[in-house]
Amino acid sequence: MSSLKNIYILGIGGVGGYFGGKIARALSAQHAKGSGINVYFVARGKHLEEIKKHGLILNTVEEKGIICKPTLATDAVADLPEPDLCIICVKSYDLNPLLQALQGKIKRDTVIVPLLNGVDIYDRVRSKITEAIVLPSCVYISTYIDKPGVVTQEGGNCTILFGKDPQNPSFDPAPLFDLFNISQIKYQWSDDPFPEIWIKFIFIASLGLVTAYTNKTFGQLLESPELKEYVHSIMKEIHAISVKKGINLPPEIVSLSMQKISKFPYETMTSLQRDVQKNAKKHEGEIFGGAVIRLGRETGIPTPVTQSIYEKLANDGKLL
Repeated sequence: MSSLKNIYILGIGGVGGYFGGKIARALSAQHAKGSGINVYFVARGKHLEEIKKHGLILNTVEEKGIICKPTLATDAVADLPEPDLCIICVKSYDLNPLLQALQGKIKRDTVIVPLLNGVDIYDRVRSKITEAIVLPSCVYISTYIDKPGVVTQEGGNCTILFGKDPQNPSFDPAPLFDLFNISQIKYQWSDDPFPEIWIKFIFIASLGLVTAYTNKTFGQLLESPELKEYVHSIMKEIHAISVKKGINLPPEIVSLSMQKISKFPYETMTSLQRDVQKNAKKHEGEIFGGAVIRLGRETGIPTPVTQSIYEKLANDGKLL
């Protein structure tokens, strides 16, 4: 882990707060001993102000009130030293501005782990960052900002699924494994991580769209045959696209994805649903519904259920 001296956690929302909090907590003692390992939180607004004052308060299923103090919390990437590791946890609509801010900071051996929703995140990062090591990644987790300075986890297996950078296949991930082990972060490495990214997309895009439109929790959704069928149909549409694109997924992936819903707590909500509830000006409706419709057209796969739900959201003013 000695090669990872400066670690950026970019976006301290639910995902960044959970993983960044665990890393900061684990490394704070080593930093105090002069290890030279620094953890930088990049956040904004009242959330950042509270973190500066008190540290990040992290509530997990196992433990409440964990105080996580980074080396520095800031909203200015420009003021930080060059990173050895960037864990990107912003929402998809904030990715491009963040990448532009990072362009002058990234080194050839900087490791980037993008934990965002979407099946095109690796390509989007590569369109702005031509060097560095970019590890295609995804994660299953249910977390949210409870209030400024506080992040709460309510479900998910909290495992980072990631793998080889197609442009840097000889990269040795051992230092990253060491970091995650010390921080008690679960992970799974794969030579080809893209199937896992598509599996995650099948799950989160279908649930995100249906929960955002109906404002139902996972448990309420499972109680409704009609809503379950909406989710099931969107999953089948995305799976058909993945087959056309040559992604190697299990043939029973849709049924496995439906079974996965019941493993989350009854009250679980998606991040898109939360954003729509709050009438957020920006959210991930486009990265889910818009992407499925666009990919369907590109591959010649019909996506009528996705299009119907997406249009209903748009017509109700819930999508910009």
